[in-house]
Order: sequence, then C-alpha cells, then structure tokens
Amino acid sequence: MKMILALCAIMAVAYAAPQSGADKDAVVTRQEIDNIGIGGYNFAYETSNGISQQEQGQLENAGSEDESIAVRGQYSYVGVDGRTYTVIYIADKNGFQPQGEHIPK
Repeated sequence: MKMILALCAIMAVAYAAPQSGADKDAVVTRQEIDNIGIGGYNFAYETSNGISQQEQGQLENAGSEDESIAVRGQYSYVGVDGRTYTVIYIADKNGFQPQGEHIPK
C-alpha cells in the first residue's frame, strides 16, 4: 500500500510541474484504472502530446514478512529532439530496473 501511495505522489508531482510550449495544452486522450484491491492494480494513460504509461502491480508473499509489490510497466515520451523514447521497467524486491535503447547498459 505504501508503494501505491508513493507512486501516486510521484505522479501528482509530475503533473504539477510547470509546463511550457505545446505541453501545457496537452489533454488526456485515454485513461484506464483497475484497482484490484489487496492483490494488485493496473493503469494506463495516453496524452495528446505523445506521453503514455501503463503499469501493473502485484502483491507478492502476501501476509509474510517479505510482503511487497512487484511492478512492471513502461512509459514513452517525445524528447526535445522529436524522437519517441520508451522505458520498460520492473520494480520489485531487487529495485528499479529500467531498460531502453537510450539507457546505457
């Protein structure tokens, strides 16, 4: 639950950040939210300026001392160079593990 709250807080800060240019006129064109409850969640959204994200979170080791949420997802955005960048990630007990063509290996 703490992970979900932290994720929501991060997204709220990102949405509240000052925007410039065409980004300030961007609108959400698709949004899906499925809060499964105790077992996990799914969400996805797309905006008119080329930003999108989808994510699934699943509770692991429920009721044990090792209880945690494993998250899988991806996000895309259009960079200042006009290219679309995509990051695919896993966040679990092993930390945040992003992958993308533009991320050094």
